[in-house]
Amino acid sequence: MTTSRRYQDVAHELRQLIRARGMKQGERLMAERQVSEELGVSRSLVREALIMLEIEGLVEVRQGSGVYLRSSPDDKAPPLRDDIGPFELLQARQLLESNIAAFAAEMVTKNDIVRMKEALDVERRGIETGNPDYSGDEMFHRLIAEATQNSVLVDMVQELWNKREQSSMWARLHERIFDGDYRKAWLDDHRAILLALQNKDPQAARRAMWQHLENVRETLMDVSDVEDPEFDGYLFQPIGQLG
Repeated sequence: MTTSRRYQDVAHELRQLIRARGMKQGERLMAERQVSEELGVSRSLVREALIMLEIEGLVEVRQGSGVYLRSSPDDKAPPLRDDIGPFELLQARQLLESNIAAFAAEMVTKNDIVRMKEALDVERRGIETGNPDYSGDEMFHRLIAEATQNSVLVDMVQELWNKREQSSMWARLHERIFDGDYRKAWLDDHRAILLALQNKDPQAARRAMWQHLENVRETLMDVSDVEDPEFDGYLFQPIGQLG
């Protein structure tokens, strides 16, 4: 049995809405907030649906202007490989990795800390040289999982990163982001996580990881608002705080 992802359902509803309104090629779509209210779904799902429709060629995103209808919703869309929405992926990472960080704080060794510091050095050098490579970032998160000494958790974290690398929706998101200054703030987040791990403080490690991934969404939200003149891309509104 094949179950569609929620953003795919929203994309279908958006197609129906465009068709019902008789919108023509070149017309600007209604504001994201309006779509959200009309369909009764979150803005995050609307954004994921728009990314999907952009990849399919139905809509076109114009920087500082908005989203425009590129073709008729009746046109047959090219086949799109099943993909995980970026919001869905970040949410899963936040829930999983915050708890992994807490467990790692109990199990971490001196050698683990040394390797994590090396990963942050790789990340720092990449930022300083303007290298878009995220290998240091990925390495740091993987090393935290390895510090738990639980191979299942390591595999789970690696699988989430693999899904990010394979995601055409994630790639489209990052095509729209041209200012890399946010990476400096994320490096500071990583340092806060590392400090909590060094102190073997599970609660602090959980909070630091949760806040880091919350900051990822909030920062990308700021630089990717389609209704803002400074618009560069998409992402998603934050979810609730960890209880």
